Amino acid sequence: MYAWGDNRRFNSYSGYFRRMFGCRVQKLSVDAGFTCPNRDGTISGGGCTFCNNGAFTPSYCMPVKGVRRQIEEGIEFHRRRYRTASKYLVYFQSFSNTYAPLERLKEVYGEALAHPDVAGIVVGTRPDCVDAEKLDYFAELARGRYVAVEYGIESTRDETLRAVNRGHDFACARRAVEMTAARGLHVGAHFILGLPGETDAMLLEQVAAINSLPLTTLKFHQLQLFRGTAMAAEYDADPGRFRFWEIGEYIDLFVEVLRRLRPDLVVERFASEATNSCWRCSKKDWRNEMRIKAKFLYLYSRCDRFGQAAPRQPANLFAIAPCLHYVLDRRRFGKMQVDLLLPSVCTIFAFAIANISVPK
Repeated sequence: MYAWGDNRRFNSYSGYFRRMFGCRVQKLSVDAGFTCPNRDGTISGGGCTFCNNGAFTPSYCMPVKGVRRQIEEGIEFHRRRYRTASKYLVYFQSFSNTYAPLERLKEVYGEALAHPDVAGIVVGTRPDCVDAEKLDYFAELARGRYVAVEYGIESTRDETLRAVNRGHDFACARRAVEMTAARGLHVGAHFILGLPGETDAMLLEQVAAINSLPLTTLKFHQLQLFRGTAMAAEYDADPGRFRFWEIGEYIDLFVEVLRRLRPDLVVERFASEATNSCWRCSKKDWRNEMRIKAKFLYLYSRCDRFGQAAPRQPANLFAIAPCLHYVLDRRRFGKMQVDLLLPSVCTIFAFAIANISVPK
């Protein structure tokens, strides 16, 4: 058992909330209709080169519905999908959710927290869209509810941030994180792995900078190219600047990231997916296989104590994925049956092939 109360080799987001609330907690997205200074001309008119908010926004999220209706539809959606969830966090994800006058923020977040099933809020924003007054307001809310501020940082390298038109540098991100943490708020950060010009070595080196930030939670995902973005146009003009990992390569890289992270950091996500209609480059096979290999990473993370012998190479576990994919083909069994069978089958195969043991 590790210091964070889990047998997994990293501090997982689900375990973090189970320890905090004593039950499963589900995040549900809400679009409150905010915009972004990198889009409206305050900083830039083009936005970040990779950004397509529609790629990750659930279909029920529409500002015209209002906050409460989106919450109710989100709860209904997740109750059908995750029947064990009993508490909900409202995730304000789209664009910059502190980019408005304080009175507007009070209206939006007050409405969300007034819902009886809502245990707290997670506010996604940019590092250059907070100030002392707004953070003081969130700190006041946090006296009785869970409140987290999640910053899109994307990279610790200023050269990369300029290249993707973020409109701020890493020093700005550090200031925002430190100001937020100083008020006792939970602080999250989001990073994209694989932005043009960044090598695997650079991505591993930046972990030291991430560890130096007073963060609570972390999200990572692989670079994705979405139709209609400036980055998609850059890819069309010069595809040689871009690279996309094979799945095993990405998992190997991320395991190395995990091994370097500060142990108390809670890891919320290591990969992401979007609907095929949004992708500039078709990655359907990558996405489908990722679901299986994510199960293997989960199993791998539960084995061999952190800090002892060097972990076994994930490839040992992933070698049987094609066979497993065939055995559990959704066309044969259907999605529900596969979801029920997959964890058990993965456990049997992983332990048989890797010959690993679960810590006591």
